[in-house]
Amino acid sequence: MQKTILLILALILCSGLAIAKGKKTKNKKSASKLETVDKTIKEEIITLDTIVEKMEPKISTPKTTYVVIETTVGNIKIKLFNETPLHKANFIKIVQDGVLDSTLFHRVIPEFMIQGGDPLSKNAVPGQRLGTGGLDYRVPAELFPNIIHQKGALAAARDGNPQKASSSTQFYIVVGKTYTDNELNILGSRTGNSWTEAQKEIYKTIGGTPMLDMQYTVFGQTVEGQDIVDKIVSAPRDPYDRPFNDIRMLKVSVIEE
Repeated sequence: MQKTILLILALILCSGLAIAKGKKTKNKKSASKLETVDKTIKEEIITLDTIVEKMEPKISTPKTTYVVIETTVGNIKIKLFNETPLHKANFIKIVQDGVLDSTLFHRVIPEFMIQGGDPLSKNAVPGQRLGTGGLDYRVPAELFPNIIHQKGALAAARDGNPQKASSSTQFYIVVGKTYTDNELNILGSRTGNSWTEAQKEIYKTIGGTPMLDMQYTVFGQTVEGQDIVDKIVSAPRDPYDRPFNDIRMLKVSVIEE
């Protein structure tokens, strides 16, 4: 009887050890599976992050459009304004089409401006009067009181049409002069223009041609080469303001930066 009891106890003990061993093995397998699942999830997250990163649009700084006028006396770099899209688009087109290449600065007036862009000037003979050439359309006026004729401004020439529409090709770069408060007040009463204090300060310190504001479209600003503009405007000229020695635009290019 005692032997029977001992045998039963031994069987129970062995069964308990087997169950414990089985549970331990099962736990190890479960832990291994969990580690595999965790690794897979992490890999999938990394892959998903990569896909999302590739799908996100790249944010880039908007570029600024410039034109570079290479002349026989030096280069002039001008920023084109986004606020005057019709003139900007037209100027880019005529530049890319080569319309301005080899044209002259055919009109220069000290303390006022230099003018060019007449296609007829490409093959003009000495002394020939210029300023009537262009393509067979006008550009609608884009006049804004916040864009003024300060020194270095790029503006469109035009004839006397009542809509103040611009020439398709001819333009001028402002040289101008400085003005006093009294002179600006007189000009304001004559033209109906008024200027902010900041704009008055520009005309008093930097200079320009305020009498042309709201009459001719300004669509750019010289950023490099104003000394070249000053050199051109000082060239000896005939009674029609054409320089005696031709000042030619060798090449005009559009660049974005």
